[in-house]
Amino acid sequence: MNNYKLKINGNDYNVEINEVEGQEIKLNVNGTPYVVTVDQEIKQQKPKPVVRPAATASQVAPAASGSVQKANPAAAGNKVTTPLPGTILDVFVNVGDTVKSGQTVVLLEAMKMENNIEADCDGTVKEVKVRKGDSVLEGDILVVIG
Repeated sequence: MNNYKLKINGNDYNVEINEVEGQEIKLNVNGTPYVVTVDQEIKQQKPKPVVRPAATASQVAPAASGSVQKANPAAAGNKVTTPLPGTILDVFVNVGDTVKSGQTVVLLEAMKMENNIEADCDGTVKEVKVRKGDSVLEGDILVVIG
């Protein structure tokens, strides 16, 4: 599952976590199996999410009734959204800044981990919708890049 190399009081340990279920962790330390019980249930970490822009009106299929959806001017540009709820630790861009695809635009703390939220396209920052310290929910728009 996960392998870690730890140094404790100058001693090296190879730790392999095999299974996490509730408050119980089955692991091997330097090849010796152990079952560890912790005081709180451990929530499994999900794979790092990929941040993609929200669909624009031109990317959405027309409604079944045959009516054509009109583009919303506020929907113009690529939206960088948060993949999970958390707290904004830092915002690295301002309106008017030029960004490259893969550049970190926001640092998000979620589940006690720091997550770099990156631009998924090249462009100019049109709007910054969050500030340091803001709480955000999954899917909230952080930055709009045009």
